[in-house]
Amino acid sequence: MHVGSFVLAAQFPGQGQGEALHRAVRSAEVAEEAGLDAVWLAEHHFVPYGTCPSAVTLAALLLGRTRRIRVGTAVSVLPTTHPVALGEQAALLHLTSGGRFSLGVGRGGPWVDLEVFGAGLEAYESGFPESLDLLVRWLREPSVAATGERFTFREVPVVPRPSEALTEASGPEVVVACTSPASVRLAAERGLPMLLGMHVGDEEKAEMVALWRRLARAAGRSPEEVLGAGHVSAGVCQIADRRTDAVETLTKAMPGWLKQGLGAHVTVDGRERSMRDPLAYTELLCGLHPVGTSRLCADRLAATSERTGVTRFALLTEGSGDLAATEENIRRLGGEVIPQLG
Repeated sequence: MHVGSFVLAAQFPGQGQGEALHRAVRSAEVAEEAGLDAVWLAEHHFVPYGTCPSAVTLAALLLGRTRRIRVGTAVSVLPTTHPVALGEQAALLHLTSGGRFSLGVGRGGPWVDLEVFGAGLEAYESGFPESLDLLVRWLREPSVAATGERFTFREVPVVPRPSEALTEASGPEVVVACTSPASVRLAAERGLPMLLGMHVGDEEKAEMVALWRRLARAAGRSPEEVLGAGHVSAGVCQIADRRTDAVETLTKAMPGWLKQGLGAHVTVDGRERSMRDPLAYTELLCGLHPVGTSRLCADRLAATSERTGVTRFALLTEGSGDLAATEENIRRLGGEVIPQLG
């Protein structure tokens, strides 16, 4: 089992954007000091839900600040970027970090981002498979050409070529954010591990892993590849000496951030969108994830892994909105919870 932190660079009410980004950078540094396995970085545009607009850029900074910990994107949004440009960046980080970079990608949402970056709604609704396949080819092949609906270009060499890395012959891993059977199929048929969202519980995640395994086997993936896929489960973690204290910390801070952050999303086509009740959503997350004493947190992580087959966790530790409290939370995760997992 591998435990990492999930960094959104969340801007809580009353905070500046620079403060949110400073907390994100500092929490990643503390995660390495505390013995966590990875840091996963979120990417958002134009909303205070997360103030990092380029997860791959922040990953580059953190790979330079750290020496051991794996740094991944969770996720880089493919519809708003060119897959070759993202592939070049991923290859660069893979080679220069000694193989410590993981590229998580996702479809994002039907947000105004698609208008600003000129991608259009089609890139979100139907263009993700083409972008994903082009990206994976770029990371695995010595030269690439494209003749698709969105991308058409002559054959060009891949420079730098990530497969030349001494640490991982196949280049950086690619993880796909999955929220539906269609996205599970997309990942499974390509043999790519999933990133599963923090809004779903163990039962649904177990069903998605089981579906991924069936589809991967049907696509001809080997038994070793199917069983060895390192799926990642996103969640929330808050540690305190009493569970009531941990829950209180999150229910005081997170609803204001969720209301402000999620409420700022604007759809590209004017479609109506519903929003969860911020307090009810916070309470749901507290019930689903390791929130409480260190013993409870360890037991919950172990139970989730056993029930779902997930072996990696990306845990949001900044739910208090406070830098000092976030640092303490991460240190307790590394010093008190992870040792109990064996």
